[in-house]
Amino acid sequence: MTACRRVSARLLGFSAPFAPRQQIRRLSLHEYQSQQLLEKYDVPVPSGKVVRTAQDAKKAVEELGGKCIISPQILHSLQKNASSAPISVDTPDQGHQTASTILGSGPNGSQRPPVQQIYVSQALEPTEEWSLAMTIDRENCFPVILVSKTKGTDADSEVMSFPFSISQGITPELLSRVSKHIARDSPPSQASTESLVKILNGLYKIFTDKDGTNLEITRLARTATDGSFTCLSTAFTFDDAAAKRRPDLFALRDVSQDVPEEIEAARYGIVYVRMDGNIGNVVNGAGLAMATNDAIGLYGGKSANFLDAGGQATKQTMLKAFGIIMRDERVTTIFVNIYGGITDGRMIAESIIGAATELGPIKVPVVVRLQGTNSVEGLKLLDEAKLGIHVEANFGEAAKMAVRFATGQ
Repeated sequence: MTACRRVSARLLGFSAPFAPRQQIRRLSLHEYQSQQLLEKYDVPVPSGKVVRTAQDAKKAVEELGGKCIISPQILHSLQKNASSAPISVDTPDQGHQTASTILGSGPNGSQRPPVQQIYVSQALEPTEEWSLAMTIDRENCFPVILVSKTKGTDADSEVMSFPFSISQGITPELLSRVSKHIARDSPPSQASTESLVKILNGLYKIFTDKDGTNLEITRLARTATDGSFTCLSTAFTFDDAAAKRRPDLFALRDVSQDVPEEIEAARYGIVYVRMDGNIGNVVNGAGLAMATNDAIGLYGGKSANFLDAGGQATKQTMLKAFGIIMRDERVTTIFVNIYGGITDGRMIAESIIGAATELGPIKVPVVVRLQGTNSVEGLKLLDEAKLGIHVEANFGEAAKMAVRFATGQ
């Protein structure tokens, strides 16, 4: 799903029957890191402190005035249940008690590491709340600002999209359009306009300076005091390809919450993204890998992963790819989809045979689509190996076959 459609779907609470699943590796920041980044860019945020012990949480609540919000620091991509929800406290003792419960606990139903830190921030009394995101509409190839009211009627909750130009930035015309939309129910004040200017300009600078992919203010609040806007909570992601350009930003990555298989694969030049299905894919080339996942979804299956072994894959990288897939207990079918331009079909076949002999028997059905350079020789090797591998030359039919095995049809 594109970043734009993903944010729109979540803001609307809508899920399409079929949409390409997330298969891009990005840098996700914790909420406190995103809030600190906003503060550096002169964007209004409540005062807050990140703490790692219950005693420090108690002290933070006391220093921040008593009434606070305590937020478990779980990367936004992992927040799938109530265990990640922020909790309001009124006293330092409540802060201590709440932090004691949260710290060391893990997300419900997850094998992720337990919560190691929490963010304590001042509680404000908003009169209105909005969601506002700056992201990329990949279907139309331009950046957009997405705005939705978080409470109200269905009409209020509709996501409005405001395209803008990267080269022109936040123009007065764009600011006016966004401001008029947000001020439909409450007349704009000088404080609200000035704060909105700071927020949009700050987001734009972060977006361009840091290679942002999705900068979402999950709670954009209008305060009761003067009507100004402030960012109560945020969820930021950045282009993983910018790691070498933005070393200071990528130094913030919390590797304790990364998927171990993704880190392992990256060491061998393999792009691996864990997904939520049961069909393990081994593919060469990012475009073909995305098309493979889309085809599986189209025919009613779910991919366990996105895996791009690269156009210049070697036997070593292919064995590593198979090792990662074979260790995944969720996988009930393996789908190998290779088009050999640079990649040698014979080498792919030898890698599959090597995976079966060196890594142990392959205990699930394996569907292989192998075309291109030396594919005939490769298929002959697979046939002679007598591994019970299912070969299909047609892309669509191969995807259907993998789905049939995975679903027990």
